[in-house]
Amino acid sequence: MNANLNIVVSVYNEEAVLPSFYNSITSVLEVMSVNYRIIFVNDGSTDRSELILRSFALNDPNVLLVNFSRNFGHEYAMMSGLDHSDAEAVICMDADLQHPPELIPEIWEAYRDGADIVTMIRSSREDSGFLKGICSRLFYKFINRISDLKIDPNASDFFLISKRVCTIVKNDYRERTRFLRGFIQMVGFQKVSIQYIAPKRLAGQSKYGMIDLIRFSFSAIASLSKAPLRVGIYLGLFNAAISLGIGIYSLVMYFLDKPYSGYTTIILFLTLMFSMLFFVLGILGSYIGFIFDQTKNRPHYLVEDFVDQQTKQLP
Repeated sequence: MNANLNIVVSVYNEEAVLPSFYNSITSVLEVMSVNYRIIFVNDGSTDRSELILRSFALNDPNVLLVNFSRNFGHEYAMMSGLDHSDAEAVICMDADLQHPPELIPEIWEAYRDGADIVTMIRSSREDSGFLKGICSRLFYKFINRISDLKIDPNASDFFLISKRVCTIVKNDYRERTRFLRGFIQMVGFQKVSIQYIAPKRLAGQSKYGMIDLIRFSFSAIASLSKAPLRVGIYLGLFNAAISLGIGIYSLVMYFLDKPYSGYTTIILFLTLMFSMLFFVLGILGSYIGFIFDQTKNRPHYLVEDFVDQQTKQLP
């Protein structure tokens, strides 16, 4: 199906909100002068999400359902959506209605005015806790400090990219360690940013706990920067300075004829040294793990089936 606009929607256990999302987005798209196709990627949902999405695909000619064989993760679901997009522009968004469909006309207008990339910046979140908000701001400040690429703070996985950017991303940015909202800002081209307020979830729960966010944050940092690998150099210089200070102090005490056993100092220094050593080894191990995953060259995702109205089910 030829379309001017593809909407890629990653879905994982969103049965409670899917009908509201579908009604909302179709009501917005129907009044726009655009041929569209909504590509739902079912990321191995274990609730009734697949059944609901199948009904959308079988009853609406503008809907394509891509079913994963299991849960591969949000980043790979978006990758799959881009892989199956062929429109002149693609919008990626989530199905939880925290990416408001009402903003699609404004995003489309920015694209029609010449933007190849339209990033959506969360100015605030109505359901964000204080700790999560602080962590989010610190993450973007940190990644912009250590990376040569400066990404928009509070950029979300709600964005538009033109067909040429989509082609570049899906062909040349296929790392296993993924940070798509960062990748789309690495390619250059004309970019426009639009701020929005993320509303509360209509139903369901966030699939990302604090531990998941920490893991995702480190993956994002590793995909954009090699700076953590230089931590060992800085810690080595720091330890050298401490060792030099302790050596000078011990030498002075020796000539003043006031020697001391230094047992406590030695224990504390060794403890500090080994803590720093294992910290650096942990960073190295994580990067080596990412390299190991990349070299195995396994599929990023596996599709069980495709469903749409024309074919019912594609092989």
